[in-house]
Amino acid sequence: MHAPTQITEKDILIVLEKVKDPEIDTVSILDLGMVENIMIQDNKVKIEVLPTFIGCPALEIIRGNIMKAVNELEEVEETVVEFIHTPPYTSDRITEKGLQGLKAFGIAPPPEFVSDDGSWHVDCPYCGSTYVTLDNIFGPTACRSILYCKSCKNPFEAMKLISTTI
Repeated sequence: MHAPTQITEKDILIVLEKVKDPEIDTVSILDLGMVENIMIQDNKVKIEVLPTFIGCPALEIIRGNIMKAVNELEEVEETVVEFIHTPPYTSDRITEKGLQGLKAFGIAPPPEFVSDDGSWHVDCPYCGSTYVTLDNIFGPTACRSILYCKSCKNPFEAMKLISTTI
């Protein structure tokens, strides 16, 4: 008789890489920086996830997608997903791969810096132009705004800057 195989954090990370944001299928929850902790005990897995926004309507979809992906691992007996709010989510958690995935989807990544006066700037994800204007601070979701590129004449979405220092 073989001893039961123990699940590892690496095993969990591999399957979580396939769990995409339900609204942006080019970015995983790992690349968005949403996964805070993975705890494994006796082949039971608990994953702590930071929502990008507290009122995100996709949280239950994300929970279900995480549970489905992790439960596909034969060794896993149970998966629990808990949404936590500490530490607070900030957009600097997004990986380089995540930033590229946002651009590929047509969403400008959040700005990397804020000027002394508190203003921020994003470039057009289509043509790279800096000649853009904010069309509406309220985008289709709480974490995005709508901008307009005056160079290529395309509207686009941009991830809002989420920071604890602003």
